[in-house]
Amino acid sequence: MAKDTPDPADVELPSTLERSDEKARETYAAAKASAVGSYGDGERANRTAWAALKHTHEKVGDHWEPKDGKGPSDAQAEGGAGTDRPTAGGVDANASKEHLLDLARRLDVPGRSSMTKDELVEALQRANDAETRRSRG
Repeated sequence: MAKDTPDPADVELPSTLERSDEKARETYAAAKASAVGSYGDGERANRTAWAALKHTHEKVGDHWEPKDGKGPSDAQAEGGAGTDRPTAGGVDANASKEHLLDLARRLDVPGRSSMTKDELVEALQRANDAETRRSRG
């Protein structure tokens, strides 16, 4: 670890990660610590940590779950530094429509059976945001 890189154990975790598995917490914390060492503690370090997490996990309700396969979750995550594309907010927009429908069933998204893939992604984002708000009280 570089001299100026904080210990991942010292990284403060967002509440959605506190409700997630150990691997999700470790992935975010290690990426955040490394990014802070490279870029300083700011927006770029935060974006880098979230991007790393979204390659291995997807947001389901108020927490993060491992994805079936590694890779970017949306157009923004595919782009790299300086990219300004829409983000799916943790929903794995690159997943199959069947997978998205399964998540929509789990989160009881109304009207899911008649939605397109893009509509499912948007509905899952809204459902995830609502679950996170409820969990935060």
